[in-house]
Amino acid sequence: MAFSLHFIYYTPLYYFTQTSMSHTIREKAKLLARVRRIRGQVEGLERALDAEKGCAEILHQIAAARGAINGLMAEVLEEHIRTHIADPAITSDAERTQGADELIDVLRAYIK
Repeated sequence: MAFSLHFIYYTPLYYFTQTSMSHTIREKAKLLARVRRIRGQVEGLERALDAEKGCAEILHQIAAARGAINGLMAEVLEEHIRTHIADPAITSDAERTQGADELIDVLRAYIK
């Protein structure tokens, strides 16, 4: 049986490039997959409305789309907090404050 081992050495340069990259860029494929599923749900809702489906079916599709959007929002918010506020590598109070201010602005708009 043949196998191989691969080692990744976490050098300071590697760590810097991995942590300095925006979390939305690092998680781009996963986030885009979520957005595409949301798009499919909204298109399904549009088709149901065009087909004059019943209100219960429409409401279920709206609830599903809203849940998917809330899930996407929660995922991006969580990573924002971890990356721009709670990361112990952030040594600048100004940088941490900026991350917190961005979060507060988003939450204010979201809660409206």
